Amino acid sequence: MENNPIVIHEDEDMLVINKPVGVVVHGDGRTKESTVADWLVAEYPYIQNVGEPWENEKGETILRPGIVHRLDRETSGVMVIAKTQESFEFLKEQFKQRTIKKTYRAFAYDTFKENEGEIDRPIGKSKSDFRKWSAQPGSRGVQREAYTAWEVLKTVENKGEIFTYLNLTPTTGRTHQLRVHLKAIHHPIVCDKLYAPKRACALGFERLALHAYSLEVPDEQGTTRTFEAPLPTDFVKALGE
Repeated sequence: MENNPIVIHEDEDMLVINKPVGVVVHGDGRTKESTVADWLVAEYPYIQNVGEPWENEKGETILRPGIVHRLDRETSGVMVIAKTQESFEFLKEQFKQRTIKKTYRAFAYDTFKENEGEIDRPIGKSKSDFRKWSAQPGSRGVQREAYTAWEVLKTVENKGEIFTYLNLTPTTGRTHQLRVHLKAIHHPIVCDKLYAPKRACALGFERLALHAYSLEVPDEQGTTRTFEAPLPTDFVKALGE
């Protein structure tokens, strides 16, 4: 993989990486492209069978070596990978129990009236586009609870427009949750081509302006460690720093 993950931390139980933009976590059997899973198998072949493989609609088995959670292709940032099956089961349970705290950074369109707030809206499938999820009334299928806390860190003006730099803390982990929640409150993430297709990309972003900034991960001894993925270049430029 040309754009390899950067290792933030490694011990005998887990690996913490900074996932690059443009890389998917694991394949789906439909496309031929390098993935985080491919890199993991090449660098750490002994974890190939750790975790839970996935079977696609063709009945093909897709390996997900040590992968406990995922990030979207266009989202950069911190991920934790299990190196043993015992660690995988432990981390999986921590995500299920919501003892792992995830923090993201994002740029959203326009200004917020308050400095902080909460979005408590269930998420279902979009009734207009099979690729999308929705936190609006009338979404299809099972409505899953979803909760996101947000905090304004900074406002940025660019070419006569105002954008807001946010700290986002999701308690739940629904697919596209942050994108869907910010869309639902009319402040979609900058350069979100799926959920805000009519809004022009701005601040120099050519991808979704979302970065997984930190993870607070407890271990089996009860100690919590925090791992951070430094802001990528496009975020630093957008902040003017």
